[in-house]
Amino acid sequence: MNTTKAQQQSMFLPGVEQSPKPSTYLDLIEGARASGTEYWQIWHLLAFQPEAARSLVGFSQVVMHDPAPISPGLRELIAAYTSSLNRCEFCMKAHAAVAAHIYKDDAFVASVLRDPQCSPLSEKEKLLLRFVQKITFTSADINPADTERLRAAGWDDDAIFYAITTCALFNFYNRWVSASGVRLVSDEAFRRLAAPMAERGYLRK
Repeated sequence: MNTTKAQQQSMFLPGVEQSPKPSTYLDLIEGARASGTEYWQIWHLLAFQPEAARSLVGFSQVVMHDPAPISPGLRELIAAYTSSLNRCEFCMKAHAAVAAHIYKDDAFVASVLRDPQCSPLSEKEKLLLRFVQKITFTSADINPADTERLRAAGWDDDAIFYAITTCALFNFYNRWVSASGVRLVSDEAFRRLAAPMAERGYLRK
């Protein structure tokens, strides 16, 4: 089997990595290993506890891809930006690739992650990402003035809810992935694996 360097590196939890339960994610892992292709090691976390995975992935699908005042592309940008703030390189690269597939513009996504305030985002979107930064670093300091500024810029409460929930969800994912030792894959593998997520969402059939 052609095992890639990325897949040769174990996670920090070999007992979890080596104990997948029957599930869609086990099927994905076995398929990738059989073909010698890179895969996302987060699949091991999902395969370890499939019942929890179903709930988590279902929640993620609704938050990230159901119809909402914030487009799926912008929600993926929030996910990637939150991950960059938390220095979770795996989640940042994965969701930057999803966002780039949706926007069809790698340079745009890279500019947002580099510095959203100097990027081509609208002023309204830049304000939303400043709010996301505050949620990530100092959520206890959020106050009514923060949400009032967003409303004044044209974001309604539904949109603010999705921004908060997307940011909170990826603060969870970042810590889950980083503390478990999920490894990076190649840039090509990030792009390949991001495409179905961008097109169909988080649910795996």
